[in-house]
Amino acid sequence: MMPTPPRPYRTTSYALPTAPLSYARRLQMPDGASLATFVYGTLDKDESPVLALHGNGGSHATFAAVIDRLVAAGLAVIAFDARAQGQSTRGTERLTYEQMAADAVAVLDKLGVEAAHVVGHSDGGIEALLLARDYAGRTASIVAGGANLTPEGVIEEPDWDVAGSVRLNRAWADYWNDPHNACETKACHIDPALLSPSTDDALLSAELLQLMLDEPHIDAASLAAIVCPACVLVGEHDCITQEETHAIANAIPGARLVVVPGVGHSLPRQAPDAVALQVLTNVLLANNRSR
Repeated sequence: MMPTPPRPYRTTSYALPTAPLSYARRLQMPDGASLATFVYGTLDKDESPVLALHGNGGSHATFAAVIDRLVAAGLAVIAFDARAQGQSTRGTERLTYEQMAADAVAVLDKLGVEAAHVVGHSDGGIEALLLARDYAGRTASIVAGGANLTPEGVIEEPDWDVAGSVRLNRAWADYWNDPHNACETKACHIDPALLSPSTDDALLSAELLQLMLDEPHIDAASLAAIVCPACVLVGEHDCITQEETHAIANAIPGARLVVVPGVGHSLPRQAPDAVALQVLTNVLLANNRSR
């Protein structure tokens, strides 16, 4: 009898935005990564669009309801699946939040966009902070939702053991890839590439989850370099510690700290109106500054 393989952790898929889609292409990066990139609404060279950055293991569909609201308000939204996630491929560069922020700048470059109003959630919120700090000229404003400065800034949730999920994904891949622990029937009739998830996908999920355990390491004082309008957004029941949330908000000059009542970490899905409102508020603040 065939032994029972480990059960891997899997991310959840969400419906795509319903807003008009004007661009959908794969952008090739120097290291071989292919970034699935989408524009909802129509880019206007005289107006900064919104750039949406999703969280770990997700895709731009996480922001579907937010994108629909922003496009309805007259804004164009650029959304891409981060490397190794969604419909994008990994490439050869080491996975870091700094690399993903650099990818976001590359997307803006390829689309001919000078600056964008950035809205990021979770890992995307971390990337929003890095973009505003390290690429000031490319960020018209930021909404950093559910962002943390250190791995310790994330409260371990009882229903999701990240380290355990890493182990399960690696065990799944090891089980199906290792012919020595397989019965003859499995070895002859199971193609690991056809499993759901495939062994490659399971290892990639493990690598992405490990990123959350190892990074980020952002010095709060360094965020004083952020000069654009900024909103630090968290859910009332977010898994980010209050200490880190307040450290981020206090470090950014003039930042607004907004706590969304009654919701947890999944702000774009649980509170899309609140997320869209803060983006629109930032757009107004940035426009007023430029007058």
